[in-house]
Order: sequence, then C-alpha cells, then structure tokens
Amino acid sequence: MTRVAFAGSPPAAATVLRALLAAGHDIPVVISQPDRPKGRGGKTVPTAVSAAADELGLDLWRPVSINEAETLDALEALGLDAICVVGFGQILRDRLLATWPCLNVHFSILPAYRGAAPVERALMDGCTETGVTIMRMDAGLDTGPIISIGRIDIGPDEDAGSLLDRLAILGGELLGATLDDLAAGTLTMRPQPDEGVSLAPKIGDADIALDFTQSPQAVANRIRALSPHIGAACLIDGQRFKLWAARPTHAENMQPGVGRIDAGHLLLPCGDGAVDVLELQPPNRSRMRAADFLRGWRGGLGLGQIPGH
Repeated sequence: MTRVAFAGSPPAAATVLRALLAAGHDIPVVISQPDRPKGRGGKTVPTAVSAAADELGLDLWRPVSINEAETLDALEALGLDAICVVGFGQILRDRLLATWPCLNVHFSILPAYRGAAPVERALMDGCTETGVTIMRMDAGLDTGPIISIGRIDIGPDEDAGSLLDRLAILGGELLGATLDDLAAGTLTMRPQPDEGVSLAPKIGDADIALDFTQSPQAVANRIRALSPHIGAACLIDGQRFKLWAARPTHAENMQPGVGRIDAGHLLLPCGDGAVDVLELQPPNRSRMRAADFLRGWRGGLGLGQIPGH
C-alpha cells in the first residue's frame, strides 16, 4: 500500500480518486482548487474533487498555490510516497517535483495531445483511438517520462463527456497499478519519443465557433468534441445557438448558408453535404432535441458564424 497525496479538480479526477481508495491506497490529504463562483448567480461551487473528498471524509486542502512553502512543509510532514495529479489546474514547481514522484494521469497517448484539452482536440481531429498515459511529471508541458499507456477505441458518435468518463475509469486502473509497482520497487519509466508530438491547448472562443465551410464530418466532430460541457456555437436567424449533437448526412439541393427542415430533421448545409442536428440549445433556453425545437420554431434558418471568429 502506498501513501499519497491526491491533487485534482474535475469530475474525471474524482473518478480516479475513488478508484485509488477502492484499491486500498492511503490518501491522507486531497488537494483541489479553491471554490469559485459559477453561473449567473455567482454562487461559489466546490470542484468535483472537493465534493468527493468531503463525501468520503478525506482531509481537503484548497490552497491558492500548491507551491507555497507552507503547503509544501505540511506535505513533507505526512510521509508521502508520491503525489498523484489528475487535472489539477495548477503548475507544479521545482521543489514539489524534486521532493516526490509526481504521477500524472494524462488523457491521451503521449507524446500526442500534450496540453489542457487532449480529449476535445482528439475528437475534433476525428481520431478513432486515444488512451491514457501515466507519466512522472517534470517541468515541461506533459513531457515527463512514460510509466504506462492504455488505449481505447473512440465510438463514431461518442462525445467528450462519454469518452472522458471511460478514460477516467481506465486512468484509475492504470494509476492504481503504478502505485502498486512503486510500493514493490518495480516501477519503470521510459522517455517520451521525439516523434508524434502534438499540442492540445485549452479550448478558446475561436474553437467554439462552427465553420460551415468545413466538411459535414468535421462540423459533427467539433460539435461532439465540445459536448456536453462547452457547446459549439453558431448563428441561426441571427441568434446564437449551441449545438450539442449532430451527425453528417448527404443532402441534395441545399441552399448554402440556409438550413432546411426535412421530414422532421433540421439539416444545416456545410462543405459538400450537411449535418443532421440532433440536439441544440436556443438562446436563453435549455438543451433540447431538435425535433422538439422545430415544433415551436417560427423563425428563419439562415446560418451565420459567431462575430469575431
């Protein structure tokens, strides 16, 4: 059994935390980002990892910076074997990296998709396979030596939410096995290869805007890459909509830049075909099925790109 501190924030990290506890690893402290305001009301909300730690009765720290001397001194007093990091959201500095093996769960097959959004970027690129890499962190951006890799196929209609759920389960299994090897003194690592490096920067406003000059598959891939947590956006009848699910389809005689209702389906022209929109979100309304939206829609279906993108 290993004694580790766990640092993470999003729901996928909470899944990994629960897996380590279930496997019997000793976690004397969980570290997450400070609670932050969220939503229109600005209500302060804990991270998914903070909520899980409270539920599980684990000691929870929420420092402004994990690298501050007071936090590091407190960690040293715990007699830790390692620090486990999953989507924490803070950069680990030299003293932390040098004091313990900092073991990271990264949701790609490194060295591909280094950065903050590996799942979204892989889906945008139409990848059919991805995976999880367990690595020892260094001062670079996801450049540390590889401990293990697990691979999974990506379903043709899978979105970022369902894919990340599966990757988190795999990540918990791989990280647990890594800690077992650490305890047994059999842990091995290898440098990342120089070939195949790509970056996965954080999703920005420019990534959200749909470009209907792209192929139907590329548009559908972007929509599923940003679902269910961000939402791809476009203008319909001059109003900003979010699209949550769509599939590429063949459609003839479509007017460029104008959607069409066909047998209860909302078709939006793009590239050399169209996308069949399955779920969307009108302005100031909840996410809904396209069929339900069409029953009450009285506006036009002219398409536009989000201004400034």
